[in-house]
Order: sequence, then C-alpha cells, then structure tokens
Amino acid sequence: MRFTLEPLVPDATTVRLLHAWVTHPRSVYWQMGGAGVDEVAREYERISESAHHHAWLGRVDGEPTFLAETYDPARSELADLDEVRPGDLGMHLLVAPPGGTPRPGLTRAVFGAVLRHCFADTRVRRVVVEPDVGNEAVLRLNARAGFTRVRDVDLGHKTAALSFLAREHHVLRDPVPHLGPGHLERAQRRLVAKAVSELCHERLLHPEPDHAAGPGRWLLRAPSAATYAFAARRLPLEHWAVDAATLTRTVDGAPAPLDVQELVVEHAEALGLRAELVGVYLEELAATLAWTCWQEAHPGPGVEQLLTATHGEVEAAMTEGHPGFVANRGRIGFGPLDHERYSPDAAAPVRLVWLGARRACTHLALADDLHEDQLYDAALGADRDLLHARLRARGLDPDDYLLLPVHPWQWERRVAVTFAPDLARHDLVWLGEGTREHQALQSIRTFADREDPARPHVKTALAIQNMGFVRGLSPDYMRPTPAISDWVAGVVAGDPELGRCRFTVLREVGALGYTGDVYHAAAPGTPQRRMLAALWRESPLLRLAPGERVVTMASVLHRDPAGASYVAALVRASGLDPRAWLRAFLDAYLRPVVHCLLAHDLAFMPHGENVLVVLEGQAPTRCIMKDLGEEVALLDAERPLPEGLERVRAVVGHDERCLAVLTDVVDGVLRHLAAIWDDDGLLPVADFWSEAAACLERHAADHPELAEAVAAYDLQREEFAHSCLNRLQLRDARQMVDLADQASSLLYAGSLRNPLHRGEGAG
Repeated sequence: MRFTLEPLVPDATTVRLLHAWVTHPRSVYWQMGGAGVDEVAREYERISESAHHHAWLGRVDGEPTFLAETYDPARSELADLDEVRPGDLGMHLLVAPPGGTPRPGLTRAVFGAVLRHCFADTRVRRVVVEPDVGNEAVLRLNARAGFTRVRDVDLGHKTAALSFLAREHHVLRDPVPHLGPGHLERAQRRLVAKAVSELCHERLLHPEPDHAAGPGRWLLRAPSAATYAFAARRLPLEHWAVDAATLTRTVDGAPAPLDVQELVVEHAEALGLRAELVGVYLEELAATLAWTCWQEAHPGPGVEQLLTATHGEVEAAMTEGHPGFVANRGRIGFGPLDHERYSPDAAAPVRLVWLGARRACTHLALADDLHEDQLYDAALGADRDLLHARLRARGLDPDDYLLLPVHPWQWERRVAVTFAPDLARHDLVWLGEGTREHQALQSIRTFADREDPARPHVKTALAIQNMGFVRGLSPDYMRPTPAISDWVAGVVAGDPELGRCRFTVLREVGALGYTGDVYHAAAPGTPQRRMLAALWRESPLLRLAPGERVVTMASVLHRDPAGASYVAALVRASGLDPRAWLRAFLDAYLRPVVHCLLAHDLAFMPHGENVLVVLEGQAPTRCIMKDLGEEVALLDAERPLPEGLERVRAVVGHDERCLAVLTDVVDGVLRHLAAIWDDDGLLPVADFWSEAAACLERHAADHPELAEAVAAYDLQREEFAHSCLNRLQLRDARQMVDLADQASSLLYAGSLRNPLHRGEGAG
C-alpha cells in the first residue's frame, strides 16, 4: 500500500466526503454524528485558516481513505496541562468507515503512516494523543504503537487518555521493506536479462550457441567459473530478445543466484571497467536494484487501466527507465524516504521550496512573447502574492528579488549549506514552500502542477547522480534556452510538411539562474555552479484538442507487472489493424523527425521523455517534442542562426549526422518497439521494419526537392556506425559525455546492418 497525506482543502467535494465519514456510526468518538454538511464545512474552513491546527487528507494507493489532524498542544485545550512541552505535536486520526470489503491491517498501516508524517518534522520530539477513555480500539492501537498513557484528563466534552509517544520510542517500520529476498530475486532476474541483452547488443559480451540444449539456447561463459544459460532470439540490429524466465547461473557447476553486480564483476575486463571506477558503476547498479525492488513491492496498474489514465497517472506507472542503459535508475543521493517523497514512481505530492534571489545577482530569460509578470502568474498564481508578502515580512522589497523554485531535497541537502553566505547577506532569501502541489515526472527533476496541469512545468536543479550525470542546471547554459526554443518553434511552425504532420514543440519559456555566488566568480567548471537554476516549459495540455490525450514515448515500450505491453493494449483498443496503427505511429513520429533532419539539418533527442505521443481513440495522431534547449542540434556549418544561439550548432561528419535518426530513433527506440511487436504477435519483425522503411520512402516521394539531402544523409544505407550507450557509462559513470561536445565523447563498436536498407539480406 502506498500512503500519501495532502493538506485538506475544504471544497464541496471534499466536505461531502468528510461529512459521510465523521457522521458515520463508526465515528462516534469524532463527536460530529449530528452535524450537517454546512457545519462540517465551517469546521474545516476554520482549521484551514489556522496557523496552529492543520487537517490532512490521506490517500491509500491514490484513494481518499483517512483524515488526520495535527495541532500545537500549547495552543489547544491541552495548553494548561503540566505535561505539555515544547516539541510536542498533537494528532487526531479517522480512518474512513468501510464501504466495501474490509482490508485487514489497514488501520494499523494508516496509523504508522501518520506517525511517520508527524515525525518527518525534525522539530517534533513527541506526538500527543487524547482519545476518549471509552475508545478501547484506539487505546489498543496507541499501546501497540508505543504510546505511554500518562493520566486521564477531564476536557469537559470527554474524559481523555492523555498519551505521549517520544521520538526515541517510536517503533519505526522497516525503512526498506521492499528489500526482501523475493523482490530482490525478481529484480535481479529483470536486470540480469537486460544486462545480457544490452551488453551483447553492444558486443561487450559474446554468448555461444548451446547446441546440447537446442535451437535458440545460449551459453555465456565468464573468465571465472560462472556460466549463464538462457533462451534468446536474435533480431535485426543485433537485438537480443532474452527470455528472462529461462536465465540460470552456475558457478563451478553448481546453481547460483542471478546477480547483476556479480555479472559485471565476472566480466569486468571485457566490459572495460577501470579498477578505480568499478565501485562507482556497482553503486549505480545497487541503486537501480533498490528502486526496481521498490517497484516490485508496489506494482502499478495494468495496461487496461492505463488506457483511460491521465498523463500523470501514466507517468507514475512507468517502470523500465531508459531502455538501453542497464544502470538506469541510480538516483544516488536519494534515501528511501527521499524516494517515497520525490520519485516519479511514488507520485507523492511535492511542494517546491521558493527562494528570493536578488535581481542584481540573477538572470531571467524569457520567450519573446512573454514578460515576467505573465510567467509568474502562470507558474505561481496566488502564491506570488504570498511569497512577496514573506519578503516584506523580512523587511525586503519584492521588486529587488526574483522568485526561484528549488527542489526540496536540493534545499535541504545542498543549498542551505553550500550557499550559506549568500543566504546570510540576503542575496538569497528562504521563503518556504508554496501552496501548490506538484508531481515529479519521469525525468525526476521536472514537475507538473497537480491541481492545474495546464500550468507550465518547472525543471529544477537536483544534485543527485543518475545515469552517468549529476542532474544540475547551469544558469549560463540555461540563459539562451528560451531563445533557442523560440527559434526551433519558428522553424517548425513555418514548415508546411510539419504542419501536415501536426508536429509541434513545447517551448521552454523561462530560464532563471542565480550567479551571485563565489563559485561563479572564482571556480569555473565546478558542480556548485549548476545548483541554483530553474526552467519553465509549456504544458502539453495546451497543445491538446478535445478527445486527445498525451503519453510519453517511454510508455510505448512499457510492460505492466503481469508482462502485458501497453502498446498492444492501445492497438487492441483503437480498433485498427496493427499494421495501420504502426503506420500512423511512424507517420506521427519517424516522418517529422526525418523531415527536420533532411529539410533543416535539425536534430532532436527524440526518445523517452523527450517525445510526447498524442492519442485519439487510442491511436497515435501526432507527436510533440520537448527538451529543446539542452538536446536540439543544428548539424550544418553554413545555416544561419539567430545571434547568441551558436551553441546549438554541432558540426559533425556525414557518417555521424545520419546517427541523429539511425542511433537515436532506429536503434534507440524502434529496435525495442519492434521486439515488443514481434513478441506480442502484433506484427512480425521483418514486416515492422518494412513499414519503417516505407515511411521514409513515402516521405522521399512526397519531397523530390529534398533528394540531395536524402542522398547525403542516406538513412537507408546498408550499415551505420554502432554507437554504444553502456560503453559510455562503463567508461566513467560519473560523467558519461562532455555536454559541450557530445559527439567527440561517443564510443563505437563497429557498424550495424540497417533494417531500413532494402538490399538483399537487410536486417
């Protein structure tokens, strides 16, 4: 069960729900049995306006399930009691009366979640409860939780059993209950299967046929005494479709458990791991295993449920991470509680921390059609006035400051110490949390507004190590981002072919970075210069018409906990023939990406979170591209660029230019999708690639004016350079590539036969 607590907003829907709970006969000790809806509304409006009493709506797996209240005992009816001390926090709890099949253990689990919520505030030393002495069930629950019943107190309306639970006596749950043998075994099987598949694809591991076991069976022998046996099919692009259920490992001939870290250690020399970096990569694998175990313990919805899910719900259900990287969920720096608070998997509500950043020390860049007030009105709403009031309360003029959003983890772990002098001299001013709740997207440091998803998404700096990078944001690098977005959006909007494809982009409309620190003055290249910046991006909901919904490209590769593929469910629900669905998908995705390259020498990073697929009737109709400022590249030395945008130019050789499609789309996305279609019986793999080739050929036939570019890029060439992702991470998991010159950092393993090539034996 997944528990979340959110500040209770007493709107009409919530009040009706609460009324049903508090007036139920099972809630007799809540003493509101005869209350009307209006009385309940007034009570919780009073609480919402109080600075010392707070109400929380609790959800279990997303469903409203309990009501909690916390309060300051020194400002309550307990104020005059000698036992009340500073650091005490009062607590009330009501679990919703059962409306269906009872859930054994629910109340105890909820009680534990509320106590964890209380003690998450490090200022709280004791939790105080004062249940009615007649409420035997709650008295037993308190006792099991470790509360000490001090004495009975006459409060007039009840005789209360005054009880305290000290922080040091709080019996914490196992902080990592997901790390058990069963979850680990399944996570290891998933990770070992992926490692074998991708490391064989990159020609780092070399299985041999197991002739004794029969066709399609393979043996992978380590230099040590370990041997792996498995079934796999070899598909085009040297894709190894490994059957995870068949994987076995023996050491010295005896059965041994699957272990992805041991697999890496056993093949360290073949993988090119330098001795001083073995531990770094193994830690990324350990963290990936940890969060994979968490997913095993918190299985998400089935693919049929996702057919009607919102964009946020689909985001939270994604479990695969990057399809090519093995160590793809490092998140090193996050502890278990951080994961539950801030990860996209947990989908917990997050309130961003806001800083006032002195305007003279800060740079704000905006889209051409936007000014500062419009950005903050769209991003903050009424919170802007609240934050300005907090500045005034400290004797500061809001006109002297810009409002900078900060990830709560970043504030607690880095900013509050690393920028202590800046805070002390009020170049930075802590303004606390905003009232708006956000949800982390799969890119982990980008947030959508939960209450109004049409508001801009906000991307924050987050100094955790994840998949070969520390996820910082450089103010200097972000500065031209809105102008880059405007330029790309103009190119896309002005192209008739892209208009026919209805291909659009999401602009990054605002970039804010603090540069008044000593690191910017005297420490070039240091990570501290990437710790205080933010980026606002248009919400995809602004691009949707009635009847449309949007999912990420990552979801098209998703399988649910039962192994069912989301794309197969979409095809079935659309009513289209699989081939027709695939053609629509390729025309929405492959065709515009190829056109941008051929017509404009414009390359995106078109995979995963960067591409949004628009669905209508469960069929793809078009795509939306995002992450322009960091990922877009102009692959031509002569095409003009607006002043100040030269950083997007990436002049590479002809054989590398084609990789913007052949590596990033064909090998990076379509290779995995083709395997799913073949595995699930949607379309044989040869037919899949034939449709992809036909998509390119239709585009070429429609655009004879691009014949020279078609020949120059030669996307249907017989072979292309095999650019390898895991080799980059294995080389140095701390920093895979130089972001300023990514092309020079790439690693290759010969060439791959191109499945788009129409020659004999293609694929």
